[in-house]
Amino acid sequence: MIETKNKVTLKIQKLEHCAGLPEYKTEGAAGMDLVASNYEDITLKPLERFLVPTGIKIELPKDHEAQIRPRSGLSIKSGISLINCVGTIDEDYRGEVKVGLVNLSCDEYTIKRGDRIAQMIISQVTKAQIEVVKELTETKRDVGGFGSTGKS
Repeated sequence: MIETKNKVTLKIQKLEHCAGLPEYKTEGAAGMDLVASNYEDITLKPLERFLVPTGIKIELPKDHEAQIRPRSGLSIKSGISLINCVGTIDEDYRGEVKVGLVNLSCDEYTIKRGDRIAQMIISQVTKAQIEVVKELTETKRDVGGFGSTGKS
């Protein structure tokens, strides 16, 4: 992997059914759009889930992950999101990248070959060293949970 300032090299293997490579749509985009590489249309009924192929395999740089996130336009306009909100691809995974979509709307939604279905962000990973302690440092918030810091 060749790394330069703020850039890493992502190796991609195109599979036979690949309908398009990941692509940054603007200069300032954080995520690359992933496209559906299904041969036949996939129609999701309300609350139905489906694992959509992208037709690519990736090799991530050491100490990096790929995060698969919903496309905001697809989510707000059509109610299509990811089953697990954000998917993680570990650096040692070499299988096909697939996107678990769910239809959260009341209407059927059809995914066609080449549709942009999700975005992929490459992030550096920091691994934690676990230290078991008898007590944690106190804070002003302390154990205050959901809604404890204000009304909105």
